[in-house]
Amino acid sequence: MTRCFIFDYLHKTPYNVRPNHLSLVPQSVATLFCDSSQPFSLRCGDSLPSLRIAYETWGELNENKTNAILLYHALSGSHHAAGHNPEIQGVGELWQPEMHDGWWEDMIGPGKALDTDRFCIISANYLGGCYGTTGPSSVNPATGKPWGSTFPHVTAADQVKASTILLDHLGIDILHAIVGPSVGGLLALTFATTYPTRVKRVASIAAGFKTTVLNRLILFEQILAIENDPNFNGGDYYAGQPPIYGLALARMISHKTFVHLDAIERRARQDIIQDSDTLSWYKVRDQFQSYMLHQGKKFVRRFDANTYLRIIDLWSRYNAVEEAGADSPRDLLEGAATAGQRWLVFSIDSDFCFYPEEQADLTLHLERADIDVTQITVHSDKGHDSFLLEPHLYTPHISWLMNS
Repeated sequence: MTRCFIFDYLHKTPYNVRPNHLSLVPQSVATLFCDSSQPFSLRCGDSLPSLRIAYETWGELNENKTNAILLYHALSGSHHAAGHNPEIQGVGELWQPEMHDGWWEDMIGPGKALDTDRFCIISANYLGGCYGTTGPSSVNPATGKPWGSTFPHVTAADQVKASTILLDHLGIDILHAIVGPSVGGLLALTFATTYPTRVKRVASIAAGFKTTVLNRLILFEQILAIENDPNFNGGDYYAGQPPIYGLALARMISHKTFVHLDAIERRARQDIIQDSDTLSWYKVRDQFQSYMLHQGKKFVRRFDANTYLRIIDLWSRYNAVEEAGADSPRDLLEGAATAGQRWLVFSIDSDFCFYPEEQADLTLHLERADIDVTQITVHSDKGHDSFLLEPHLYTPHISWLMNS
């Protein structure tokens, strides 16, 4: 059964939702760690001798541990989705002040879309990440030095396998729901199809079924930007200068797909051209160039280039059928259909990153598999980042799914 709605940000929400219990000061939250001493094998054939997963939780597990919601973050996000966290063990200067408050503050808490009065929300930093989970900047126990170039390629299947290690550690057999925006939506799909009996509800926000040729090309441009930075050194740069110019350029390439061009123009017109924005020859001449350069400079202070490469490589190669080892979309979704999963798929009509056609493709595959799916099209002028900037557009629908 499929239900499709178009939701306009100028209109009232179609469901009754309790008002948010807003707090001027976010509640403090600490990053926790799940450590596994068992070797972790990856799809590429390599393995890690052990695994550390950084995660945070909000709300309490019930006695039967049936009220857990797993939240996957976006490409350059983190597991810190709500509350105030000024420090993460071992992360150092990458944990910039802009990261201290959660990225989905208005979506997680008492009475909010992910209601902590009823549910326990769990979010983990990705495998290969730079915010506490084992990644390229972690120490390789065999050498005593950062993994760097020797850290293996990771896939969506590897990511969800790591998620099951965390869930097993917490004693959670079946999730009430999975929520995933952007790249997190790809992981939500892979979890739901690889472990269909372990989740009942899935919310995929501005994601898709497989990576398009256009996105592969845009991601390849970003890979080349980092690879061609003279400081990259094949990924072994931790003892010297990091590839900040390459990473900044990669971020600038991606940023114009995350934010609608009209929104970029509005934001840029509010900025003042910085006198210091001069390259070796070229001087930045207008607010738009200055704005994009600022985005790149800001990003390199809080993210690791090797982590960025691992995640965009995962995204570039993503195909839901292949990740689950299935033969066809119908074969892929057979387990999800048998398990009686309920899906909510969000499109953003101004999205230049995951175009609405990609969510339509996902919904079509779910419909053909006789899975209960509702697709919502959000009208917004914010582009792909709407899910971060306009939580009120998503709250009533996510609340409906969680309470259905």
